[in-house]
Amino acid sequence: MPLAFLLQNGLNISIALAAVGLVVALILIRQILASSPGNAKMQEIGGAVQAGAKAYLNRQIMAIVPIALVILAAIWYLRDAATAVGFIVGAVCSLAAGYIGMMIAVRANVRTAQAASVSSHGALKVAFNGGAVTGLLVVALGLLSVGVFYMVVKGMHPEGKHAIDSLIGLALGSSLISVFARLGGGIYTKAADVGADLVGKIEQNLNEDDPRNPATIADNVGDNVGDCAGMAADVFETYAVSLIGGVLVGALTAGAESANAAVIYPFVLCGLSIISSIIGIGWVNFVKQTPTTALVCGVAVSGLISAGLFWWATQAIFGATVSLNGASIASSALFQCALVGLVMTLLVVWITNYYTSTHHKPVRDIAKASETGHATNIIAGISIGHHATLLPVLAIAASIWCCFDLAGLYGIAIAVVSMLSLSGIIISLDAFGPITDNAGGIAVMSGLPEEVRAITDELDAVGNTMKAVTKGYAIASAGLAAMVLFGSYVKDLEAFVGHTVTFDLMNHEVVIGMFIGGLLPFIFTAYCMSAVGSAAGAVVLEVRRQIAAKPGILNGTEIPDYAQCVGIVTSAALKQMILPALLPLIFVIGMAFVGMQALGGVLIGTIVTGLFVGIAMTSAGGAWDNAKKYIEEGNHGGKHSFAHQAAVTGDTVGDPYKDTAGPAVNPMIKVVNILAILIIPIIFKK
Repeated sequence: MPLAFLLQNGLNISIALAAVGLVVALILIRQILASSPGNAKMQEIGGAVQAGAKAYLNRQIMAIVPIALVILAAIWYLRDAATAVGFIVGAVCSLAAGYIGMMIAVRANVRTAQAASVSSHGALKVAFNGGAVTGLLVVALGLLSVGVFYMVVKGMHPEGKHAIDSLIGLALGSSLISVFARLGGGIYTKAADVGADLVGKIEQNLNEDDPRNPATIADNVGDNVGDCAGMAADVFETYAVSLIGGVLVGALTAGAESANAAVIYPFVLCGLSIISSIIGIGWVNFVKQTPTTALVCGVAVSGLISAGLFWWATQAIFGATVSLNGASIASSALFQCALVGLVMTLLVVWITNYYTSTHHKPVRDIAKASETGHATNIIAGISIGHHATLLPVLAIAASIWCCFDLAGLYGIAIAVVSMLSLSGIIISLDAFGPITDNAGGIAVMSGLPEEVRAITDELDAVGNTMKAVTKGYAIASAGLAAMVLFGSYVKDLEAFVGHTVTFDLMNHEVVIGMFIGGLLPFIFTAYCMSAVGSAAGAVVLEVRRQIAAKPGILNGTEIPDYAQCVGIVTSAALKQMILPALLPLIFVIGMAFVGMQALGGVLIGTIVTGLFVGIAMTSAGGAWDNAKKYIEEGNHGGKHSFAHQAAVTGDTVGDPYKDTAGPAVNPMIKVVNILAILIIPIIFKK
């Protein structure tokens, strides 16, 4: 394809490819809804989960709207109308990706349970396609929102700088919604899960998803609002922010002859990866393999196809050389940076799988430690979480070093864009998890045969590992994206003040800012953990009350009041998500008045400690969860053994680690960085 054609039409081609992604998502939705929803009992249970999930998200939206309106008015007044409109676009698309994806997931769960009564591969297809809807919505809406908004604003302001500056509003809108979605969904799902486990498993010796447990419907609802809607909003935000970061850095660092190409290149990479993700989704559907092999091969196929397409796109857009930071470099260096992003994706998947899968030593060590008690299980899990930070951080550091040597800050930005461009297939894996989890619960509650439950259990075990893997992917990509955003903050600040800006460790303001920024992830996760503990305590009291008031619940002669537990966790999640979600805004605005040096220190401190906290918490939580599953498979005494009781305690502690506090650090880091960029012309006067 001629260079001039791709430069002139690259954005249009990318938007068209995003539209293709939406069309494929619609086709998958039709296929899922056309599948059998099972018998009347299954439909009744599935309907209860759907109603609970929809009610929660509707109430969450109503809770967020007043806060969003205040921020919108401030952006409109202090910046400009285009940035404010971008804020609305980002917020609406982030909500839409999570909301639509979740509503399909809660319909795919019952259909997966029904498909499992026919064949294992049929159940895999329904569950994976339900997740693929979310994955394709994330990348298609992300690329469409950023691309169309940029095109419209640039049409109004042809010089282009205003359009790029306005994209920061879109990034903030998606990030803010992501924090609320991650926090609210995480508090909901883990409060219900912990409350159900503490009474059901530990006190009453009930199995997972036993219909006699009054909190079991709330638990199933939580899987969807946390792991579907919350994760979708989270990765939508990371995807959009990474794309915007690539565009922003390209505009700030490229020479005049390469400026347009450097801005268009990130859009083209994201568009091409939608095609490779669709092919990967097709692989899982049409190639019969074991569930784990099918999913891993789907990712590998997508990565290999993306690599080939990226090589072609790099040559077509830049030709032989590109001008960056006043120097001319070979365009092949940018392809190598994109390749680093793809390799990072595979590395993070492999590393996280090692620390969280039942097939490897870390999880088995926790299971072994469970034989000597609850405390030794907890100690082993915390240890594994800390160990799990080593390899991802070394990989991130190596990627930054390599890409910076190749192409400076823009090279790092391209690696991040490349890594996030595979979100379509990666998020399909994540949303697959809660669908299979719910399918297993529906199979138990509706009394389906044991062979059906065996299939859903196998898929659930795979889904649990996939959820852990994708959380590692989200956090690692956030670490790289935050580096790009910090670089954007420095470059934007230099452009605004008209001179070079450095952050000297001998400057007391920088050091103070680093301490304050390093503190933020700890305070943030502390509020997340206490919110889950408080809400879970309320669920425990309610479950105990119902069992005491209705003794027939345990022998199956009376039906629990599931709605009461759903109502408790809904109210608790919405109430307790507000303060931690606003903490990043409070810290950034407060430190901005101290000075640009102090604020830069805040960004550095937040990135460094946030990355370690996020990786440690999600890895430990995933390892605790799978250690329990490993014991339930018959190891170390099996179910209801002393080791199993200790493992249940570890899993209960790990639940808010891996599904609430740890993942929520990801959008929190980026809110801090994006807000800092947004307020540069407001706070720091020339």
